[in-house]
Amino acid sequence: MLEDCKTARERWGGVHALIDRWLDQRYDMLVTLVDLREFCDADLSAVPKARIDAFSEALMDYISAGHFEIYPQLREEAKAFDDQEALAVADRLLARVDASTQLVLDFDSEYATPSRCQRYTDRLPGWLEKLGATMTERFDLEDQLIGRLHAVHAPSSTEAAAARDGQSLRTE
Repeated sequence: MLEDCKTARERWGGVHALIDRWLDQRYDMLVTLVDLREFCDADLSAVPKARIDAFSEALMDYISAGHFEIYPQLREEAKAFDDQEALAVADRLLARVDASTQLVLDFDSEYATPSRCQRYTDRLPGWLEKLGATMTERFDLEDQLIGRLHAVHAPSSTEAAAARDGQSLRTE
């Protein structure tokens, strides 16, 4: 039994590093969002496509890492611990996360070419406001997902102690 615990810790310790890198991506994406917002506030008509592209690329990289790396790893961890309740929570949370993905894809499409950037420059502040609010909600859902599917299986974490003591994370 102790050997199984050690093996699980070794196996899923790498997930923690993956999550840390992903959260660093989140931070970098937010820096590009703030940078683009400030540029829009200074002179909306002079926003270069390169700034929009930098933000869009950071945003797409972040959501792609979540969908194709982080979420599957978290689900695998819950499966390895036979945590059916966590998998059910994941299904509910991921359904809500998916709603924000379409907004990100729409933004990327709207500003994909120089002519579209020029044509839709006046919409950019509204897009950034909407994306900021949507991503804030998404971050909360993702943090819940991490807390329920990963941190609960890490015996030394504060989140795991809270989960063991019956304090549940929000799932609605």
